[in-house]
Amino acid sequence: MANLYLVLLHISLTFVLTQSAPRNSLVTNLPGFNGSLHSKHYAGYVTVDEQHGKNLYYYFVESEGNSSKDPVVLWLNGGPGCSSFDGFVYENGPFNFEKPTTKGALPKLQVNPYSWSKVSNIIYLDSPVGVGFSYSKNVSDYNTGDAQTALDTHTFLFKWFELYPEFLANPLFIAGESYAGVYVPTLADKIVQGIEAGTKPKLNFKGYMVGNPVADEKFDGNALVPFAHGMGLISDEIFEDTTRECNGTFYETSSVKCENLLNKIEKVIQKLDIYNILEPCYHNGGEEENKKSDSKLPLSFRQLGKTEKSLPVRKRMFGRAWPYKAIVKDGYVLSWPQLTSNIGGAPRCYDDEVANVWLNNGKVRKAIHTVQKNVVPSWYLCTGQLKYKHDLGSMVPYHKKLTSKGYRALIYSGDHDMCIPYTGTQAWTRSIGYKIVDEWRPWLVNDQVAGYIQGYANNFTFLTVKGSGHTVPEYKPQESLYFYKQFVNGLRI
Repeated sequence: MANLYLVLLHISLTFVLTQSAPRNSLVTNLPGFNGSLHSKHYAGYVTVDEQHGKNLYYYFVESEGNSSKDPVVLWLNGGPGCSSFDGFVYENGPFNFEKPTTKGALPKLQVNPYSWSKVSNIIYLDSPVGVGFSYSKNVSDYNTGDAQTALDTHTFLFKWFELYPEFLANPLFIAGESYAGVYVPTLADKIVQGIEAGTKPKLNFKGYMVGNPVADEKFDGNALVPFAHGMGLISDEIFEDTTRECNGTFYETSSVKCENLLNKIEKVIQKLDIYNILEPCYHNGGEEENKKSDSKLPLSFRQLGKTEKSLPVRKRMFGRAWPYKAIVKDGYVLSWPQLTSNIGGAPRCYDDEVANVWLNNGKVRKAIHTVQKNVVPSWYLCTGQLKYKHDLGSMVPYHKKLTSKGYRALIYSGDHDMCIPYTGTQAWTRSIGYKIVDEWRPWLVNDQVAGYIQGYANNFTFLTVKGSGHTVPEYKPQESLYFYKQFVNGLRI
């Protein structure tokens, strides 16, 4: 009788672990895309708090390789308050979105040859609740912070694997960028605590990666001035005067002279694209702008700088960098709408039209299984409805704790990002104090220098990507797929 029970139990467990993903979450077509999807896509909601009706929205892309063995990667965009569809649409998702030529038409979707789904199963999660298509029936949940976000996302993972148990044995990684520099290590810490406590099911967590990540008030706050000097954006004299008057501390002012010099630097760099100083800032060159110019000059002179590519604001995942004087520190973090109201003459260089048109289309929303518009009226790349509190301090101790336990970590930076400059990231990675096991060297892709890398003990790696900005996969898709593939497969980058 006991043997029969064991046989039946084995059959039951085998069925549970091999049953297919929920059919009602399967995405069968995507408006704007002609052809067959290269792998299965699923989308829907996971309720992380039944009592409050707190629901996190996900979009899951199975690997185009061997989905049963390839890693599962959770992707998180930053903000705080920005949707991970930013990554899906503009960075590492399965499609490239072509802007429509006809007003009101849907973008055309073309296969992205450098999608991260080429080598992994990837979950794009709108987190925390209130972001993108995620929502709660209790609006008090939109008053949240680091600790609650980590807890909710940890709950999401357990419930997600209940829906997709066939992926439980796959290696699990967490990845993200910008303010996800907080989301990722704090979530990883929750996962490791659960593993060590014997929480079931046991997640097969292997490591994490973060790009241009928020990490520490002092390191991030002191990063921009050396970056601007090293990139030739400010003179030796300005740099030396500022360093002397501010005593090498740039994220808070120690004197009137220091404040004036920091303001001078801000004025010098304010016309640059903060997310990639190599990129142009497109503007309308419109009537209002021309009124401000000298009316005695010929119109052709007054329109200098006007571009054919006229783009409105692109609301991205912001790291709250020093030029906005809103670095991440303990307490409430300014929302993006609050931030933009304070940036004055800062450039508005980006366009979110493609994502907004596609994700707010009724047919698209139906195809990807979002709730009705009476629940979530519109999708915004970055929401203003959160009241978000940074309540877990510096991330440096989290990184040291996780890597000392053997979990792999890749910290990568676009070397032309002025939002969260690599100078700060390099400084805090070095501060952890690990022995260098792979000395600073060029990092090659197809025999070309694609960046620079330094490897530390405990599988802790720092990488800069040459010519890239804040969103590395968007600026350098081929290079990002290369290091991503190497990292999730445990290979030397």
